[in-house]
Amino acid sequence: MLVAVDHVQLAAPPGSEDALRAYYVDVLGMTEIPKPPVLAARGGCWFQAGQVQLHLGVEADFRPAKKAHPGLRVRDIESYATRLADRGAEVAWDDDLPGHRRFYSEDPVGNRLEFLEPVTAD
Repeated sequence: MLVAVDHVQLAAPPGSEDALRAYYVDVLGMTEIPKPPVLAARGGCWFQAGQVQLHLGVEADFRPAKKAHPGLRVRDIESYATRLADRGAEVAWDDDLPGHRRFYSEDPVGNRLEFLEPVTAD
């Protein structure tokens, strides 16, 4: 029986770890978490915020995920979008999901990320 999503893995090109750290830590506000040594030898990096983990693994023939993406729920989406934009990340708002405010952005290697917050009735 499934009980939760443990993590989402995205691909990245070799040598992109510093750019990924700058984005996932400095822009998104996540914390880098250590990879087990046997996995660290493969490159890439892992990040966490609360219970959310994103793993970025090195792929030699990397192509960014332009359609497939993690959907990351946020609190105070307007402020979070401002945070990203103030740090140079593009924010593209989308109103097509009823009951939610959401926007898309891309990490520095071109992977698509969705950020969303349910709209509560007042």
